[in-house]
Amino acid sequence: MQLPSPLFIAATPSSPEIDFRFEQHTLSIKGESYPENAAAFYGPLIAAVRAYLEGCRAAAITVNVSLAYFNSSSTKMLFTLFDALNQAAADGNQVRLNWYHDEDDDTILEFGQELQQDFTALDFRDHPVQGT
Repeated sequence: MQLPSPLFIAATPSSPEIDFRFEQHTLSIKGESYPENAAAFYGPLIAAVRAYLEGCRAAAITVNVSLAYFNSSSTKMLFTLFDALNQAAADGNQVRLNWYHDEDDDTILEFGQELQQDFTALDFRDHPVQGT
């Protein structure tokens, strides 16, 4: 099984840093997410993750998400991504979702709790971090 090449996209003011290291089974998203066209930004990322997941069998996958802000169109794309990861977990992979958020940011915390309820196959870990 040929794993996809690592995928790195530097953060911009409106899009998050993407650091998908498929060979290490580590997917990281951090920063802010309100790109002008969320589907155009996330579409290829989700396609790459789906291609990667197709080859995973009993893999231990770590997903690190540290988003300070994301808009509603990003939310839809994130749900699509988490849905693919949840399906991979239901298919026998171990998928840990580390959800990092400012301890004072209830909106991000509540979104994480919603993910935990919607995607029950994921090993969800909440990580409040102290604000700067």
